[in-house]
Amino acid sequence: MRTPVVDLWGPVSPEPRSAISSAPEPHEEWPLNGGTAWVYYSPLNRRQLIRPVILSDGFSSGSSKLDQLWEGLEENGDFRFISELHATGRDVIILGYEDRTASIKDNADTAIDCIRRALSERVGRSKLVVGGFSMGGLITRYALAKMEQDPALPDHEASLHLSYDSPHHGGWLPVSLQAFIHFATDQWSEDPIVGESLRLFSGLLNSPAAKQMARWHIAKVDDTPAPAPERVTFLRELDELGGWPRNVRRIGVANGVDTGTGNGVTAGATAVRGDGETLKDTWLKIQAQGDQVVARLQRTGGEPILVRTSGLPEIDGAPGGLFTLPLPTGDPGSFGLAGLLMTFLRNTVDQDVIRTSCFIPSISAVAAGDIADPKALYTPITPDTSELDAFLCASRNEGHTTMTEELGAWIVNEIVANG
Repeated sequence: MRTPVVDLWGPVSPEPRSAISSAPEPHEEWPLNGGTAWVYYSPLNRRQLIRPVILSDGFSSGSSKLDQLWEGLEENGDFRFISELHATGRDVIILGYEDRTASIKDNADTAIDCIRRALSERVGRSKLVVGGFSMGGLITRYALAKMEQDPALPDHEASLHLSYDSPHHGGWLPVSLQAFIHFATDQWSEDPIVGESLRLFSGLLNSPAAKQMARWHIAKVDDTPAPAPERVTFLRELDELGGWPRNVRRIGVANGVDTGTGNGVTAGATAVRGDGETLKDTWLKIQAQGDQVVARLQRTGGEPILVRTSGLPEIDGAPGGLFTLPLPTGDPGSFGLAGLLMTFLRNTVDQDVIRTSCFIPSISAVAAGDIADPKALYTPITPDTSELDAFLCASRNEGHTTMTEELGAWIVNEIVANG
């Protein structure tokens, strides 16, 4: 028995799927520097690229998988996003990457290559729509801003940038979970059952892209949570490009609410606890404010390690897109992942696991506040607080990048209204 290798991009089906469907053969496949673009022409356009919409993949392990992207956009939610775009005469270009953990800047160069190819293939003078899901919104944001500032690059000729639950102001993965993954990897990276998955998760946490996106990061179990140097550098370089593309309309959606209402997770509560063959009284807690022991980690026969935080907000329970993992057994969420790993390490896990937590706070997805500000996290979002020209937040806190009719239809309408 082996733990599954999972993708973090989403969107996630409301029910576990028994099989992964296959995407239809694209009309064109463009090899790019660092990635691939799959082109699906609208049936209204007779195999011509007339009104291009570029949709970028986000963060996960390895290279982009067309079948997974197609399923998330067309089949897992309650809205067939590609079909609805096709019905409006838009041609869809799905942008994937050879390495989804690479630096956002590196994959932005791939996005620029895709934009240039789209411009060369376009029939007529329609403006491009460019954007992406999760990290894909950041990749394309950086790409368009760079094209505006670098005189060696052509005009991007885009009129609209869209982002779908993108961490514009940073993402959150519980420090307790980061510490547990690093701890378990240090102890059992060669375990025949769980070692491969532990190495994968630890590598993901310490990848260039993860370090650039995470508002608080630890590289090893005893680190102090803080923005990684890679994030500090990325934000500075993005700011040097103007922060945002200026010559486009900026829109975005959040998979969390704008009312300030959290997801019901109680700060300070024990989220998951395991004890057994390999672990002794090991537990992770929901993030609270002030000084807190967020995790107790102990290998059976070893000494306990206490993981402490100070000055962090009650962010696990904040409104926003929830951490989700599409596994055959269902969606365990962030702390559910810890419980799953504890079980595979041959331990008994308490039944009352708090499975998930906030992943992309709503104020981050619509660029409306600092997620380190405890008050801002739980304050209703108003249009004047956002850096976007228009946004929509979900009517409930739901899985990160889940494609819903509520959010998908709003984006399609915005694209149509934009011309």
